[in-house]
Amino acid sequence: MRRRRQRPEEHDNHERWLVSYADFITLLFAFFVVMYAVSSLNEGKYRVMSDALVSAFRHDRVVTPQSNGLAPINRSTQAPPLPRPTRIVTPAQAQQREQERRLIDVASRIKEALAPLVQSGQVRLRQLPRGLAVEINASVLFDPGQAALQPGSISALQAVAQVLTTTADPVQVEGHTDNVPIASPQYPSNWELASARASAVVRLFVSSGVDPTRLTASGFADNRPVESNDTPEGRARNRRVTLFILATPPDPPTT
Repeated sequence: MRRRRQRPEEHDNHERWLVSYADFITLLFAFFVVMYAVSSLNEGKYRVMSDALVSAFRHDRVVTPQSNGLAPINRSTQAPPLPRPTRIVTPAQAQQREQERRLIDVASRIKEALAPLVQSGQVRLRQLPRGLAVEINASVLFDPGQAALQPGSISALQAVAQVLTTTADPVQVEGHTDNVPIASPQYPSNWELASARASAVVRLFVSSGVDPTRLTASGFADNRPVESNDTPEGRARNRRVTLFILATPPDPPTT
């Protein structure tokens, strides 16, 4: 048999590093070419291009010195800033704002009419989501256990009524008592006493010119206290008449 010819033994190529080295030198050369090109950039042309881009994004017509030989661009003649968008107010929102302003005005006039009582803490005004609350201590209006208005309180309530005649908002008059039971032939419980006190205030408002269709009288007895009934001060605070000047809901949009 013929003996197979042995292949010549392959030697390792010790020059393969030249390929990677050549690639590295090529990249390095390209890098220095780019660096040189950047370093020799014409600053004037760069500024003109920058101004042109800014003006283009602002929808301005740009005229460059190279285009028709005109003077360089004047940066002081750039477009004015765009106006701020106007917030659209719906009719319902406008009506609500007008109502809020009206209630603030009513509160200011009632506070002025009852200034001495407000200063002494016998009258409190609160702005609530449902409207304006005017809380009057019962000791200012009534004798203990009674629902007839004291003569000295009539003029103060008439001043409040004059303010109410200038508005068209509904008014809810609420009578409140403490938790001390009452049992008299005229008022068997605090329910009757609270309701009678609210009705007495409503009658005075009607006689002072307030439209009766706007008025409501309600008695809550001792079921809605604002303070604890465990102390004399708390019970005195709970004996009160509250006038709620209700905010009129905006008219529904027409279809």
